[in-house]
Amino acid sequence: MSVITYTPVAVSTNVAPVGRRIKLLREGMNLSLRDLAERSGVSAQMLSQVERGETSPTIAVAERIAAGLELTLSQLLRLDEGDGVNVVRSHERRDGGVAAYGHRFEVLTPALPGQRLELSEHFLAPGGATGQRGDPPIHEAGSRETAVVTEGKLRLICDGAPYDLSEGDCVTFDADLPHHFENPGDSDARFYAVVSAGLRRS
Repeated sequence: MSVITYTPVAVSTNVAPVGRRIKLLREGMNLSLRDLAERSGVSAQMLSQVERGETSPTIAVAERIAAGLELTLSQLLRLDEGDGVNVVRSHERRDGGVAAYGHRFEVLTPALPGQRLELSEHFLAPGGATGQRGDPPIHEAGSRETAVVTEGKLRLICDGAPYDLSEGDCVTFDADLPHHFENPGDSDARFYAVVSAGLRRS
């Protein structure tokens, strides 16, 4: 009578890039090795070895690491990103906001799973403001936002404090604080905003 045995299968990919990606994702979420170990059930020692490229995780371990990073295995290994290049044509932008409230926006980055950065272009009519019905909810804890004014005048109200901005000005702030933008001018305003999730350092 023969006995069939099974050997754990390691992730069949270059070890070093996977380890570097795990480290970047972990640090991007402001997690220590111990934090990720608690979230994934993989020991901090094993995580450290994987990040340094000293060992290749099994599929089961990689799945647990991915879950600890709030990703699927495919997202962690970038199996669903094709050749790594994603082009969003101008007519493919996702739009939002309500023009009647004086604000509309378009998202320029692709809707990829696990993506932790978003670039959007915003349009504010005179007297208009963000934070109205149809706008995105407040960003997750640890998010950072950078906005650059490309046309008109803009006022950022962040945690109750006003910051007046003119064309060409750029501002970066903690996006998990209560905030919104206003157009105090008598002409349209336009600005680009980049939101990076979970990058703020305490």
